[in-house]
Parts: sequence; C-alpha cells; structure tokens
Amino acid sequence: MIARSYLFVPGDRPERFAKAVATSAHQVVIDLEDAVAIDAKTDARDQIATWLRAGLADADRARIVVRVNAFGTPWHEDDVAMLRAAGVQRVMVPKAEDALQLADVAARSADGAQLIALVESVAGVVRLREVAHCKGVARLAFGSFDFGVDAGIDGSGRELDYVRSQFVIESRFAGLPAPIDGVTLATDDAQLLAADVLDARRFGFGGKLCIHPKQVDAVNGGFAPSEAERAWAARVLAALAENPRGAISVDGKLVDKPIVDRAKRIQAA
Repeated sequence: MIARSYLFVPGDRPERFAKAVATSAHQVVIDLEDAVAIDAKTDARDQIATWLRAGLADADRARIVVRVNAFGTPWHEDDVAMLRAAGVQRVMVPKAEDALQLADVAARSADGAQLIALVESVAGVVRLREVAHCKGVARLAFGSFDFGVDAGIDGSGRELDYVRSQFVIESRFAGLPAPIDGVTLATDDAQLLAADVLDARRFGFGGKLCIHPKQVDAVNGGFAPSEAERAWAARVLAALAENPRGAISVDGKLVDKPIVDRAKRIQAA
C-alpha cells in the first residue's frame, strides 16, 4: 500500500511531533519551510535533529518526512546536511522545478533517501517530466495553492483539472506511485474535504497533503477502495482463477486484461 495521508507539523513546535506520529497519518511531514518563521529556522532545525536522535521511536522512523527549505535559500544546505547525519530517508523538496537541483539534493541526502518533489510553480509543471524522471525522486506532490498564485489562477478545483491530469500522466510514465494532491485549507468542512478527496482519486491521485489531524482519517478512507470495489475485484479474480485461459464475464460484462489489472490494483491497495 502506498501512503495516502501526509500530515504537516511545524518544525518549530517539537511538542507536536509525537502527537502527529500518534495519529493514523501514513506519513508525518516535519516542516522546516513555510510553517517556520525566518528567525526561527535555525532553532527549528536543531530541535528536529534532537528529536530525531532521542525522541523518535525506531518503529516510527519510516513514517517521517522532513520538508527542507527550498534550494538556494540560506537554510537549505544545512537542512539537508542535518537530515543526512540523522539518516532520514524521506525528504520533501519544495519549489521543485529543476532536475539538476533535485539530483544535487539526492546526492547530498542520506544513502537511499527518497525525494518527494513538491511541484508548486508554472516552471515546475512545464518541466514535470524531467522532475519525475530525476534519480532519487520517489513521488510527485502538487502544491496546488502556490501553483494557482504563480499561474494567476483563482481557484483550486476544476480550474486545475488539466494540471492534475499532467501529474497523473507523468507519474505513470516515470513509473512512480500515484501523485499526492494538495491541501484542503478548510479544516472544519468535512463535506468539502470528502469532495476534494473524491475528485483527486477520480483523477488518479493516490494521496493528499493534510494540514490538520482531523483530515487524516477522511483522507485515508477516501483513497482506499470501497467495500463494493473490493468485492468486485474479488469476483473478477475468482472468475479468472476458475478459467485462466478462456473468456470470462463478471456482472454481465466481458473481462479483459485492463479489467484484470484494475482488479489486481484494488486487491493490492
């Protein structure tokens, strides 16, 4: 199963780290970038380093992602160096739009570290194929609100359908997992969150960035196959097992290879 929920927690709030890990979030993103004021970034980095060394249980280490400051900022190199020293295996790189920069980050990260390329600019979308194929990039994430500001697009729904399709297509073409959709800013609107998750899943996204623990369960459940989908997949695969070489029909519809592949993906999710 690929991770569906990525819960952000500010890097200068160490008292929240363990609380975030205690949620059902598949990945916890400790944020050194947008969530931390300029004059607090160095202290935040030190606090994260201390927590990674002494406060994080080994069993939870694989769930930790750290979003570093963007390439070229005064804090970026020290952020990556700290993560390398701590052996962090998942690094979220904001403002991702240059494959050479991403390759440089990968080279300076811990051995085997995976990069989540957070694409949030017009330049990043234009170069999405290069970004997706960059060595070290394990998944694409869509910074939808920042992208809208950069593009001059007022809205983050249907206005961005074309862009979301590009993320899904380029992820598939590069052999990456389904991409991660951007945040839903409303933290108390369950209906809006559910609608956003449903739209993202229909477009082919496999997860979503979360800004509040209340969003996590809805995201996890919304991207998981429904009971009806799992039951359908089971019927397809059972029919295939009974007749592996002949034509089969399930629920009155002919089953061909793409249908079988979809059933296998549902069963594996």
